[in-house]
Amino acid sequence: MTIFKYPFWVLYRIWFYILVLIPILVLFPLLIISISKEKWYPYFFRLARIWSKFILIGMGFGYKITKEEILEPKKSYMFVANHTSMADIMLMLVASKNPFVFVGKKELAKIPLFGFFYKRTCILVDRSSAKSRQTVFLRAQRRLKQGLSICIFPEGGVPEEHILLDAFKDGAFRLAINHQIPIIPITFYDNKKRFSYTFFSGGPGRMRAKIHKFLNTEGLTTKDTKSLNEKARNIILNELTSDTVKTKKLLNHE
Repeated sequence: MTIFKYPFWVLYRIWFYILVLIPILVLFPLLIISISKEKWYPYFFRLARIWSKFILIGMGFGYKITKEEILEPKKSYMFVANHTSMADIMLMLVASKNPFVFVGKKELAKIPLFGFFYKRTCILVDRSSAKSRQTVFLRAQRRLKQGLSICIFPEGGVPEEHILLDAFKDGAFRLAINHQIPIIPITFYDNKKRFSYTFFSGGPGRMRAKIHKFLNTEGLTTKDTKSLNEKARNIILNELTSDTVKTKKLLNHE
């Protein structure tokens, strides 16, 4: 039976990239204008949210965002989430109306057209280069001073399929402490199942995200980086573990 799914998965992947490109082509003049000045980034961010919703809906992903705490407009935050899917970018953009800048891997800049805007609006990192990591830190500081937020997937990449949640890097937490801004842990429950980096997998369905209670950094110093890191990771890990257990119980009852 699985063999009949392979043509669907191939077409589904092709359809994803078509959906990525269509709104970029349609909105191209506005996108070009919005990236022409750094201070106009919030306008680009609004267009990026439209782009994200178009893709999620077009892929058949119904999304639901649960919020334990509400974001304050015009306030800077550090968003951290588990990373399992190319759709994480879209769901993150939908989850927050507060403009934020992604810190992401430089390889995505190679994607035609998408990469043109990606490398001009995101903070690119070469994780094999210590110099690149230092540059990322400085660029993120500048963006925070402009009143924007930052989004980092602190696992430092997409973990192997069997790993529920990998260890977190310290960069996001050090930055948040230095600027005394709240950490916002976010759990993506279904993205791996819906559209993981495994080519022959995925399909339409529900995508859920949960914005957890914010972690305050006021009064913390860089000595607290590791404990803050572990606290954020445990929140997301416990949520993923709990959801996995609930899912297994439901399947057993069916």
